[in-house]
Amino acid sequence: MNLFEQLGLNEPILKAIRDMGFETPSEIQQKAIPTLLGEDTDMVALAQTGTGKTAAFLLPAIQHLLDYPRRKPGAPRILILTPTRELAM
Repeated sequence: MNLFEQLGLNEPILKAIRDMGFETPSEIQQKAIPTLLGEDTDMVALAQTGTGKTAAFLLPAIQHLLDYPRRKPGAPRILILTPTRELAM
């Protein structure tokens, strides 16, 4: 798998990825994104700094929010924990 289009992401997300200049997903993204899109599961993954772990988890989360828009106010639907303020920003 060498293109984001093959990972199962929807077009608005793919457009944003293209606009940012990314073409080829990293190894962690190739493994995590299809799994997270296809299953209702938790995942723990280890990869070196700078390999795209944040995108590997956030892209499926964003797709979930787009696929299932909130109909009324309620509890948070996604919780994101980051080890540093820089990653949170």
